Amino acid sequence: MATYLSDIAKAAFLLSGAKRVLVIGCSGGGKTTLARWLSARLDLPFVSMDQAFFWLPGWVSRPRQEQRSLIAERIAEPEWIMDGTNPSSFDLRVPRADFVIWVRMPRRLCLWGVARRWLKWRGRARPEMADGCPERVSRDFIRYIWTFEHEFAPKIVAELRRYAVPILEIRSRAQMRRLLDLLALQP
Repeated sequence: MATYLSDIAKAAFLLSGAKRVLVIGCSGGGKTTLARWLSARLDLPFVSMDQAFFWLPGWVSRPRQEQRSLIAERIAEPEWIMDGTNPSSFDLRVPRADFVIWVRMPRRLCLWGVARRWLKWRGRARPEMADGCPERVSRDFIRYIWTFEHEFAPKIVAELRRYAVPILEIRSRAQMRRLLDLLALQP
């Protein structure tokens, strides 16, 4: 049922009218940067799932049912751009989304992005993280990024297939720049 778009110009046109947008993908690929830019360009409120739903200070995970309640409350709002993958909440989020952007960068680029992010924010919480959650990198996190396409992407594909929503996969920085350039030209 999902419609994968290959024409970035058509995607930019559809995206320019969207009111509820999901930006998903592997850590380090640039999804937060893209979501923040789109939030400003499309005048949509930015929602970081890490900050709003998942983490409490000290890297304490919020209980799953509380996460789902907070997500359900937020997606009921008429406008948002939500940054975060978490397929376990696709059943709540995707039916409400007008558009999904899957930032699907190569794993080496994702690892490089995480390394750069760590160097910039080490010892401090990024703006899109909960207070008291300083930037960190662990062996498990690196393994998650390295195996994302093999272990997690098939689950994402299977979940997205269930919903009638336009999806744009962005697989390179050039494609991301092209989308941003086209959106800058939209009235």
